[in-house]
Amino acid sequence: MRNPRSFWLLLLSVLSIPAQAEIWECIDRDGNKRFTNVKSEAAGCKPMNLPQLSTVPAPKPAAAPGKPPPPAAGSGDFPKVDPSTQQQRDNGRRKILEQELANEERLLEQARRDLAEQEAVRLGNERNYQRVLERLEPFRRKVALHENNIANLRKEISSLR
Repeated sequence: MRNPRSFWLLLLSVLSIPAQAEIWECIDRDGNKRFTNVKSEAAGCKPMNLPQLSTVPAPKPAAAPGKPPPPAAGSGDFPKVDPSTQQQRDNGRRKILEQELANEERLLEQARRDLAEQEAVRLGNERNYQRVLERLEPFRRKVALHENNIANLRKEISSLR
């Protein structure tokens, strides 16, 4: 063959022949799509040509002669850091979590003040209770968010060694 493009096209078309699946796409009067593989339900439906699924198992690593196979993750031979390095990492993590906790507590106090201000405004100006609830909802969600963050940070700090 002189043209490599036609070769690849021919090869692709030959390989795609066994990849035909019997699945039909049906669209009803309302425009809803439905897919079926039951031939009796496929009257008036358009057949779909789906590629054949192929899976290849991952190759297992071959051990060199005289060398043991690599350890599986989670085994006792997994590389570990020395205790002093791990202690430094744990201390750094605790410090970051405590800073985040202090920041969330400040944000929670601010959110509670904002909510209290909005509730005070409600008493004087608004008579429609539903509007009051809609106006206060974002402030309540903000308070709940910060309370949830604080609870999660405290849980994380308590789980440190």
